[in-house]
Amino acid sequence: MPVEFLSDEQAARYGRYPADPSPEQLARFFYLSPQDIQFLAGYRRTYTQLGCAVQLGTLRFLGTFLPVPTQVPAVVVQTLARQLHLTADTWSDQYTRPNTLHDHQVQVVAYLGFRPFDGRQAFRLARWLYAQVLTSTVRPSVLFDLATAHLVAQRVVLPGVTVLARLIARVRERTGRHLYRQLRNRLNPVQQQALESLLVVPPGQRLTRLEALRTAPTRVSGPALVAALGRLDHVRALGVGDISLHDLPEARLVRLARHAQVAWGQTLARMGEERRLATLFAFVQALERTATDDVLDLFDGLMTSLALRGETKRRRERLRSLKDLDQAALVLHQAVRILLDESVPEAHIRNQVLGRIGEAPLRAAADAVQALAGSADDPQFQALSGSYATVRRFLPTLLAGVTFEGAPSAKPLLDAWRFLQAQEAGGRGRPKWAAAPRSLVPKSWARRVFPGKDEVNPAAYTLCVLDRLHQALRRREVFVATSERYGDPRAELLQGEAWEAAREAVARALDRSLDPAVELVRLQAQLRAAYRGVGESLPHNTALQVVQQDGQPFVRVSPLSAQEEPASLTHLREQLAGQLPRVELAALLLEVDAFTDLTGAFTHVADGQTKALDLPLSICAVLLAQACNIGLKAVARPEVPALTLPRLSWVQQNYVRAETLAAANARLVDGQARLPLAQAWGGGEVASADGMRFVVPVRTLHAGWNRKYYGSQRGVTYYNFTGDQFTGFHGIVIPGTLRDSLFILAGLLEQQTNLDPREIMADTHGYSEVVFGLFALLGYRFSPRLADLSDQRFWRLNKEDDYGPLNELGRHVIHSRLIHDHWDDMLRLAGSLKLGKVKATAVMRTLQRAGSLSGLGRAMAEFGRVEKTRYLLAYVQDEAYRRRILVQLNRGEGRHALARAVFHGKKGELRQRYREGMEDQLGALGLVVNALVLWNTRYLQQALEQWQETEGNLNPDDVARLSPLLHEHVNMLGRYDFTLPEAVAAGQLRPLRALTDWEASLSEMA
Repeated sequence: MPVEFLSDEQAARYGRYPADPSPEQLARFFYLSPQDIQFLAGYRRTYTQLGCAVQLGTLRFLGTFLPVPTQVPAVVVQTLARQLHLTADTWSDQYTRPNTLHDHQVQVVAYLGFRPFDGRQAFRLARWLYAQVLTSTVRPSVLFDLATAHLVAQRVVLPGVTVLARLIARVRERTGRHLYRQLRNRLNPVQQQALESLLVVPPGQRLTRLEALRTAPTRVSGPALVAALGRLDHVRALGVGDISLHDLPEARLVRLARHAQVAWGQTLARMGEERRLATLFAFVQALERTATDDVLDLFDGLMTSLALRGETKRRRERLRSLKDLDQAALVLHQAVRILLDESVPEAHIRNQVLGRIGEAPLRAAADAVQALAGSADDPQFQALSGSYATVRRFLPTLLAGVTFEGAPSAKPLLDAWRFLQAQEAGGRGRPKWAAAPRSLVPKSWARRVFPGKDEVNPAAYTLCVLDRLHQALRRREVFVATSERYGDPRAELLQGEAWEAAREAVARALDRSLDPAVELVRLQAQLRAAYRGVGESLPHNTALQVVQQDGQPFVRVSPLSAQEEPASLTHLREQLAGQLPRVELAALLLEVDAFTDLTGAFTHVADGQTKALDLPLSICAVLLAQACNIGLKAVARPEVPALTLPRLSWVQQNYVRAETLAAANARLVDGQARLPLAQAWGGGEVASADGMRFVVPVRTLHAGWNRKYYGSQRGVTYYNFTGDQFTGFHGIVIPGTLRDSLFILAGLLEQQTNLDPREIMADTHGYSEVVFGLFALLGYRFSPRLADLSDQRFWRLNKEDDYGPLNELGRHVIHSRLIHDHWDDMLRLAGSLKLGKVKATAVMRTLQRAGSLSGLGRAMAEFGRVEKTRYLLAYVQDEAYRRRILVQLNRGEGRHALARAVFHGKKGELRQRYREGMEDQLGALGLVVNALVLWNTRYLQQALEQWQETEGNLNPDDVARLSPLLHEHVNMLGRYDFTLPEAVAAGQLRPLRALTDWEASLSEMA
């Protein structure tokens, strides 16, 4: 029976009552209208009336009929009998004749306007299924549920479970074969042969060409960049990069490429010809993009490394030269003293200086000061000045291997890049250095690049171009069309007819007017109200002062006092913590899986199916190994088939990846949101964002330097988002410690849970005026914790407005004309983000610097100043608001402490070389922490229910201040035992611990 993609639970609940209908469902599906009662009145016997009413309600509720119509919940029968004024004592014994049951079903179908599932309906469903499969990679079990909902919505009687499952399996199989055939048919014989050669081991080599191409670079150096460019050339030489695949489903191409990335070469070789060529084709096209990313990551890392090494060398040399500089300064000091001595006649000053000091020492001192004192050169030039020899090692290959494009503002830079390409090409057409484009060279570089009127220093010019290219590439002012991460974000924005069609809908969704004048009037009114509210409360607000310093007003706010903890809260926390059952982390994961089916979200990378013997056990073991940073060997058990090392390695490669981790995490977040205790902590509308720092001691492109966090090593930041119910709903891996404001919006727009946080808190490093503007435009509230209010500016829209006692404070005027002129582009940008057309991180990069998107970044910053001022006024006025920000940020920091306790292996260092590995391991860490939070919340809720039975009512304020971020009762060390008691595996909770007399006495003493 081909229903192997269905879980037993899913197959069992299909077309059945999973539980008693809720009161709302009874009112919606089992209410009998006057027309219904008239229809049922046509049956003479009371049991046939009630039986037909049961079948009528069942069809409305389930979309099908039960094999045994009388096997319905008693509450359904009672609800219907009450409306028919009948008794329901013996109807189930009498309503049994097959002919009667079938006749009633036919009549109910006709009365309700349903259609039987015949050949015509099967054809329509198949067409709908083809559309779903072609446009998404939804797994078959989810597709089964979607098909069921679609049939119910179309008022078609559901077919049998095997009929629907076979149809879905057939559609998926045919769609896959059709896609393979389309991909293969686009390849000519030469291209097919080139792809087939990837699976062959060349003579004298140990690895296939596929394995060599799949190995990404890890070392940041000039030779490594040359090797990465050579790898990119090998990929391009396969000749399939220019074949268009835009008409094929992108999601399925991504899945094929991912499978080829992780599968063994032998596995690919054993595939049928069509599938093998299609898989390799999709992989090579994706590899060209990722290989280009690797080249640009290497270039970025190398330029950063050269600048850091040069700056370190410059500082070291300056420290060594300070003694010489001091001696020279003392000599010059003597000369200046003589010059300033009024008793020495002017005519004798020179003779006096030369006589006392001597001409040679004086000239030597002046030369030393000139050589050692700081120059007006750009610090970046000083840092890179000794790197030309290193640059020459990779520059020729980079010039030939990467094609850069750019925004209009990048034209001078691209002209200079093409000049360098012509210089490297040589030949008769080689331009002279005097003809080098000059407009890209800033004034701070000009003295070194152009030492004379018609002179050009080739080394300095080359370093200047590379430095400008590096900066422009970071902000995507310059981009590479064939790159995944360094492409042009502007090209993905809504444009032309697409924007015109979506314009009004986007404005309605954002609750904004298309007329900028209307919006500016609204913003001005909001600012006035905010200033007026603070001004009126100023005389009574003892925590707020407006003071003067150096003639400038600024705001001073008293620090928040520590929130007192009542004795009842302390006692409650101690009692609950002591009652939590002791549990192994491995068993905790299995228990959470038993009531959330989190492992059901992990599908195979190739076929999207989940079925494999004891797969949940293997997945939980892999998740624990990654989250605890202990490796697969620590959890492997050779005597357990599902826990052998080869099995765990296979599961890790084929099941655990970013998309499945996100889907599993969504199940945990949703499970937490349904618990009453979690709802007492928050409704999911508030979240915080903060980063965890991890040292990365292995060679990798995807780590950065920061002495404060990583010492002499490199590391990454795991920027994660915590909801007010203590669950993490998204995470982003950032090399080093890039500015967090680049990523803070992405967490809200790209997260895949059912939470919809509308307000987000962050520390000061997550703040920028552009972030304020984008958040407000998209309907979010940004609430950072500011470190120093005295540095903050308060803004106004109208210079003539009078804000009373705050008039001088809000003296800075917003350039409203910029907002007015760019309003349509601002809405277009917000609509593109809202509809997922463009990634938030790419947009934030372009808006962080002036010159991008024709001034749109500056317009967004001006808009952000309005929202920042409103936030500042609320922040300084409302102590409860400031405390709410602090409480939420503390929840995020507490979650980080719990994650550190879980991630205890290998000194807490992240030992992954590639970005995907980092994302997968830290995603597994976030998932396990969420599992622990959910487990703790369930048992805390059970303990609270028991408390109410024995101790009486609880103070809601005490409950709201409880935390599930506890781990003392969870064993994360030693031997990992993946077994569960039968009762717990069946869904029951473990018994709570009873406090011993000794623990109880300690609690009372406390």
